Amino acid sequence: MRRRAPGRGLALVMGTALLVALAPAGQALAHSSEAQSAADAGWRIAIGVPLLLAGCAYVIGLRRAWRRAGPGRGVRRTEGLAFGAGLAVLALMLVLPLHAWGRLRFAPHMLEHELLTVLAAPLLAAGRPGVPYLLALPRSWRRRLAGWLARGGVRRIWRALRHPGVAWALHGAALWLWHAPALFEAALESEAIHYLQHLTLLVTALLFWASLLPRRADSRMRLVAVFSLFTTSLHSTLLGALLTLSPTVWYARYAGAAGAGGLSALEDQQLAGLIMWVPAGLVYMGAALALLGACLRDDGAPAPRRRGPLGAAG
Repeated sequence: MRRRAPGRGLALVMGTALLVALAPAGQALAHSSEAQSAADAGWRIAIGVPLLLAGCAYVIGLRRAWRRAGPGRGVRRTEGLAFGAGLAVLALMLVLPLHAWGRLRFAPHMLEHELLTVLAAPLLAAGRPGVPYLLALPRSWRRRLAGWLARGGVRRIWRALRHPGVAWALHGAALWLWHAPALFEAALESEAIHYLQHLTLLVTALLFWASLLPRRADSRMRLVAVFSLFTTSLHSTLLGALLTLSPTVWYARYAGAAGAGGLSALEDQQLAGLIMWVPAGLVYMGAALALLGACLRDDGAPAPRRRGPLGAAG
């Protein structure tokens, strides 16, 4: 019986999800008598193609890692599944017409932001894509990139970005700035700025969640990570509460929107605020409690190094 190649099942799942996500784009292009249909198709292509490339590169690197070290070694199966699930969430966001709805109503737009920051981002970060992406490159590129990453300045910058305090500040700043009326309205008016908004939220959320991943036992850094999660829960909850309890509509673009499902513009904003206030706050708080529990159980023994079988990925 022929043995199935490592990662083939994951590749099939990723490819199917992303092709399904891109299918509505083709339909929109085929029937793009209206400018809005073309804009929606362009949005799906601008996001779906990078997702497809990201998934393919991860699977190539994963298969190379498992051929060298054995399935589940170097890159755990759970990490591969987490990364695939993160990409599937992003693909699902393309399948659902959230982007089109988000132009008309605030609640779907907020749902997009929360799916990016508290569902897709932690799953992608848990996939630890560094090794698979490095192994996906040609050998000569891999060595050059590894040499560049080994430079002291680059390592210091990366170490600083992954510090829980720095990642916390970047993620928090992106969250508050992009929900400020001026920038939010600009994102509604321009597809390019809207793309930048989502990219910024996703990248800073990836840094934030990556900064919380278990490293060598360091009780001080783990407590910093717990603190960053608790405070992120608090300030994201505060922003959600401000939106929910505000007596006025924050964004002029939504103020004149016709009621949908019996909701006025203010009620739509209140629903959006609740989406940020309750589900997102619970995710941050739950992660903080889980990490705090891990800290209390930690006996202080150093964690084993993970690179063993792969060496320098050369």
